[in-house]
Amino acid sequence: MPRPEQRMVTFSIDGREVSAPENIMLVDGAKYGDVEIPVFCYEPKLGQPVGACRMCLVEIEGIPKLQTACSTPVKDGMVVHTQTERVQTAQQAIVEFLLINHPLDCPVCDKGGECPLQDISFGWGGGRSRFIEPKRHFEKPLALSPLVAIDRERCILCYRCVRFSQEISEDYQLVFQERGAHTFVGTFDGHPYVAPFSGNIIELCPVGALTSQPYRFRARPWDIEGSGGICTLCPAQCNVTFTVRDERVLRVLGRDHAEVDDGWLCDKGRFAYQAIHVGERVTSPMVRDGGELRPVSWERALDEAAAGLRRAGGRVGVLAGGATSNEEGFLAQRIAREALGTADIDSRTHDASGLDDLLALHAPGLQATVPDLEFAHTVLVLGVEPVDEMPIVDLRIRKGVRRHRVNLAVATSRPSSLDANAREVVRFAPGDEPRAAALLAEALGREDGGTDGGALAGLVALLRDGGEDVVILYGERVLADPAGAAALVAIAEALDLAGRAGAGLLGVPSATNGRGLREAGVLPFAGPGLGAVAATGRSTAEIAAAGAAGELAALWLLDTDPVATHPQRRTWDRALERASTVVAHAGYLTEGVLEHATVVFPAESQAEHDGTVVHPDGRVQRLRQAIARAGDTRPGWWILQELGTRLGLELGALTGSMVSRQLFDAVGFYAGLSLDAIGGKGVRWPAGDAAGAWPAPGAARAGGGVPEAGPAANGRLRLGTYRSVWAGPEVAASPALAFLAGAARVELSPADAKRLQVFDGDKVLVGSDGAAVGAVVSLRAAVPEGSAFLEGNAVEGPLVEIRKATTAATPPVIAVGTPAPHDAPDPHS
Repeated sequence: MPRPEQRMVTFSIDGREVSAPENIMLVDGAKYGDVEIPVFCYEPKLGQPVGACRMCLVEIEGIPKLQTACSTPVKDGMVVHTQTERVQTAQQAIVEFLLINHPLDCPVCDKGGECPLQDISFGWGGGRSRFIEPKRHFEKPLALSPLVAIDRERCILCYRCVRFSQEISEDYQLVFQERGAHTFVGTFDGHPYVAPFSGNIIELCPVGALTSQPYRFRARPWDIEGSGGICTLCPAQCNVTFTVRDERVLRVLGRDHAEVDDGWLCDKGRFAYQAIHVGERVTSPMVRDGGELRPVSWERALDEAAAGLRRAGGRVGVLAGGATSNEEGFLAQRIAREALGTADIDSRTHDASGLDDLLALHAPGLQATVPDLEFAHTVLVLGVEPVDEMPIVDLRIRKGVRRHRVNLAVATSRPSSLDANAREVVRFAPGDEPRAAALLAEALGREDGGTDGGALAGLVALLRDGGEDVVILYGERVLADPAGAAALVAIAEALDLAGRAGAGLLGVPSATNGRGLREAGVLPFAGPGLGAVAATGRSTAEIAAAGAAGELAALWLLDTDPVATHPQRRTWDRALERASTVVAHAGYLTEGVLEHATVVFPAESQAEHDGTVVHPDGRVQRLRQAIARAGDTRPGWWILQELGTRLGLELGALTGSMVSRQLFDAVGFYAGLSLDAIGGKGVRWPAGDAAGAWPAPGAARAGGGVPEAGPAANGRLRLGTYRSVWAGPEVAASPALAFLAGAARVELSPADAKRLQVFDGDKVLVGSDGAAVGAVVSLRAAVPEGSAFLEGNAVEGPLVEIRKATTAATPPVIAVGTPAPHDAPDPHS
């Protein structure tokens, strides 16, 4: 549904003439005249008001009774009074009523000093109570979950938390129990409230009934300061505020940005800040000495890294990922190409597209925005699970379906959490994402419109007839075959999406700053601004293969550990093993770094980083340092500058802002950007005048065609892998989230589980090609029979066997990375 047009109207409030958008609620319209109306239950992010607390009563001329400002739309000519004796008496009575059972424990309440109830009682209350009867009492505080504590005596039953659970995240776990004065917020049978977005209810609670377990009693509001930043733990790049005390992050709050996160945060972004201050974090440079990584001085680490990379003589593979900033990617590609003489540099995980496909796919006129997911006529989720790969987008899609009747279609191999909201659901075999996109493009291109009764007929009909504004949200796995990118462009052409406001393509990269690194030139075939380069290098998969074959003597990893995150884990493990030099920029000693790195540079956390990143929809956002860097950690640009100097390349990077300037000058479509212009909200460059500098694709685009289907299960199971929202070293290292980083799960259909004689919760071995990994069975009715979905990348498909871990006939367990019998050791490594 297209965005509604706003018409301004004029009304009077307390004698002031105010202009505000028509039909917004009076409580919001009053703000246009700098008039504050107190509220408890009202929160515009939650949708339609419920008028539960009655705190916002106002007097409107022509209406005999007092009205709730939170549920009364603004109309032209309306005359409103908020300061009459009648209104004040009513507001004082409401405050007195709400405080009847409240314990008034502000001096010890964690919310004290930043509590709306405290403020409203002081500003609008009568300052007295006629209630002398005993107050109700509950056991307190209770752990609503390992992350959230609930003090039911403080609750004023405003509905905010329950509405969030039922109408925003749609996990339906929070409910009101009992009746009347005995009503309280709880979960079914007292089960812990564990969900990807549960922490949002802490921010929503206006009275301190719901508090953060990790933050409780850590600080008072006058002890802390807030610092705006960007969460770089996933591609969503939510805007956040770091609560800082004594150079430590004590809390992360949402910083509302309607174009990015809609004001919400996932629990990973909210609670993983604890990992910044744990002992497991790398906070000093390290060099492998005597087989172990040992802390050393910066001089020695830089010298060792430079010497190792120089010795490689151009046989260096460079891989960037994670939260590597645009500036760091820009400097790294310069060092790789100008100092190391290698073009083997990449930042992609699954993407196998060529330059012309990439240029066509990411053309500015084809790019959709996050808000488009809410207002489009139809949204297609293709080959991606938003709640795992870009969690906040999951909430935006649900909002679009619930409030604006967006037609949702889901085409994935693994069952999606959005299936229940979708009008069309299409399943395909794991690994067939490019094939599914190609088949859809082919169906849309047929003369009969693809509605001849095939498996995609319903989806094609919805895309064609559901409305003009279509947004396709796709994952990077769709691009694992060049045909996938070509298919997406063909789909966009068939639906006439180019240049249409409110429609287009929105890709979800595997890495947080995947789009920014591409634009900064961290690609094997393009430089900054997707410009031409002198030589074309190897892609990510080819770097892994070359390394495993002994063709690369050094690997340089920027904020990524391919053993933990990339496909072909065994190949990467072999490549790292055979490289004589492995330089890693890492915040934690993950598997590949711990086992193989020869030099480790400490990486900055999300609260220590300076620079810029690019949101998947093209919004350039600014990272700001909120706390002092831990230990001996140095800025990423400084490390690269020092490394470049030792390799004979002067980068001219004396400050971080100088590198940003270099980047903006080097990328044509960033023209006009500056750190000041980016500010706190970012700048979406595809919507600017400089977008015309986007290079035009050449004629070397992948042609049409449908990739071959994967092998039939033939008694085994087709394997699909996924990364959970709880994956990552930050979750494992964060004490509050550690309970979520458990054993890997393998999702099976009930039919396959019955055939294999395993049950939900059973421990099994998932094996393929001589390797096996232990996992816990999770039965999902929606998993197609013949498929299995394994968390992590420990086992490669396409086919696997699953057996009970306790049976005698289990497959041999070969540790990943153990050389296969035919692999001879490299005499040069």
